[in-house]
Amino acid sequence: MPRLTRLVLTDFRNYAALTWRPEARVSVLYGPNGSGKTNLLEALSLLVPGRGLRGARHADLPRQGGSGAWAVAARLAMPDGDTEIGTGTPPGGTDDRRVFRLDGATPRSQAEVARRLSAVWLTPRMDRLFQEGLSGRRRFLDRLVWAMEPGHAREMAAHDTAVANRNRLLAEGRRDRAWLAAVEDAIARHAVAATAARMALVNRLNDQATFGFPRAHIALDCPIAERLAREPALAVEDWLRAELESGRGRDAGAGAAALGAHRTDMRLTDAATGLAAGLASTGQQKALLIGVVLSHAGLIAAARGAPPLLLLDEPAVHLDTGRRQALWEALAVSPAQTVVTGTDADIFLPLAGQADAYATGDGALHRDTRFRGEVPVPRAL
Repeated sequence: MPRLTRLVLTDFRNYAALTWRPEARVSVLYGPNGSGKTNLLEALSLLVPGRGLRGARHADLPRQGGSGAWAVAARLAMPDGDTEIGTGTPPGGTDDRRVFRLDGATPRSQAEVARRLSAVWLTPRMDRLFQEGLSGRRRFLDRLVWAMEPGHAREMAAHDTAVANRNRLLAEGRRDRAWLAAVEDAIARHAVAATAARMALVNRLNDQATFGFPRAHIALDCPIAERLAREPALAVEDWLRAELESGRGRDAGAGAAALGAHRTDMRLTDAATGLAAGLASTGQQKALLIGVVLSHAGLIAAARGAPPLLLLDEPAVHLDTGRRQALWEALAVSPAQTVVTGTDADIFLPLAGQADAYATGDGALHRDTRFRGEVPVPRAL
């Protein structure tokens, strides 16, 4: 299994310079709020394409008082040898974008990085997933799809660009039929492809084991998905093109397209009780989400032959004692290399002997000797 053997941070968030060598498959980071736990998880999440677990602007990532540039670099022990992945500010630049390095060279595309490494995460912000708007749930779903199908990111980017172009044309009153038809054709093609990928993942997740947590049932609230469930993809594309054409006046008045992959919502229910997540208690919602994330990590491991990095920020919050124990047991048997955070080290003591643990603070990590992980990295660095 791939293993993170070294992480180096340079002027990233509160870390001026940090070199960390995890010694076990499960690593615990604990400390008070603001001590750097989530910053380290965010650094790990940026090793894969996307905006990381916070969705932060790249301009917000450099350390205050630093050079204005930042970098995150990792070494991973892979079955066929070591791989190095790095990301950060472009050489000589401090603009709001970042670049990747793969084994010392610029990758041909970000999909090349995604094929080497995947990551899934759970953050406290997701506790509000079912009280907020559909955009947050859709982003959550798309992150799950991207980890399985790196090409999904390109489909969504192309779809969103086409939707933005159509919105602009309609707002400007430019009703050139050929131009609009071309843009709507792109929307239809990419929306159907993206929706098909979402449906495929949802179907597989709904069949997946849940590691001692309540089994969740995911459904898509999406007219495109409803059509794809009973009609061929080409027929759904034709339908969507026709709907977009007939809806130009309506969409021009609203300033947005009423149909497309950007309108999909995700519904989550407890499979055993049928209780919708939006009506469940905070603890029940957290248990359902943890079950989904752990199931997804297992699905990635089975499909790609390698587990993802599993990043769990404050997962024990809102869990009762029984659910916490179920989580520790799930992490003990999961093949995924896991980094888990919390404010209190004592709640993680059931992982002693299986995890290494570090107190965070002062831009450094301080080893807690009560935890002595028994799963060493493959070789000395």
